[in-house]
Amino acid sequence: MRRVLPIVFILLPLLCFAYSASAETFTCLACHSAMKGKIRTEAGALINVNVDGERYAGSVHGGFDCLTCHKQFSSNPHEPAKAGNIPKNVAAIASKIAHKAKVDPVALAACAECHEEAYKSVQESIHGKNVFDKKQSDGALCTDCHGSPHYITPKNTATSLVNKKNIVKTCGECHENEAIAKKYDFGTHILDRYYESFHGKKYIIGHPNAPTCVNCHNAHDIKKWDDPKSPVAWDNRTQTCGKCHKGATKKFVTAITHKPLGKDDPIPYWFEKALIVLLLSVFAFIFGHVILEAISEIRDKVLKKGKEEHHE
Repeated sequence: MRRVLPIVFILLPLLCFAYSASAETFTCLACHSAMKGKIRTEAGALINVNVDGERYAGSVHGGFDCLTCHKQFSSNPHEPAKAGNIPKNVAAIASKIAHKAKVDPVALAACAECHEEAYKSVQESIHGKNVFDKKQSDGALCTDCHGSPHYITPKNTATSLVNKKNIVKTCGECHENEAIAKKYDFGTHILDRYYESFHGKKYIIGHPNAPTCVNCHNAHDIKKWDDPKSPVAWDNRTQTCGKCHKGATKKFVTAITHKPLGKDDPIPYWFEKALIVLLLSVFAFIFGHVILEAISEIRDKVLKKGKEEHHE
């Protein structure tokens, strides 16, 4: 009995917490799992009111009750929380991203409570500064890359948007968007050039060591390429490329770029054209050689048959 009592005292609070979390979640899902379609909020934002309870339970946040993130509500559905229930740091972040998270800035800011270091890195990144400093609503934050917080799965699962098999497409949602590309002047050729590269071709065929966006640019703390702290800044590229290409030099790293080949890069441009011509020439030679061999075989058989008939 003496051995059992300490275990009971340890487990009892945990069981109470689990019961409380599941009860709150059940209360919310009782409506939101049945509701369908989208509604427009007073702020004019269009939101999907349906939450798939099964998918939520299987997500990384499945053990949390809804109020863990949706702190602006109380246990009574959609009744505003009492003043002071929202932590000051969350409220401060929410006020800075309200222009982006028009539906629920508090919930998006709540990511910082559990993912403090990652959130700080994002704030210092080019994506974060675009949101926090420049007040742009199209800057990337947590849900833009990881998807709905209700359905986030571990990055090593096939359903994760940041899984290696999906990360290039996830980055491309913004970097191949013509409106965003034009606004920030980075062009829509980035993924095209990646897929044309040796790295991209390895990625397409599923090579496990093929580098993706995050291998070169990092994940949360992405900097603009000309930022001295960026891993792809000119002074840092040899070190970044050297992780895979031992002994990489500055001449080597200058050939790695997302820019389309053209007049500004004559050497790689004409080298690529020459390789294409060489490849086509090889195939033309092989094809021509096969045709000539076939003609030769046919001619020999016809002549041989003719000689035999003449001899008879």
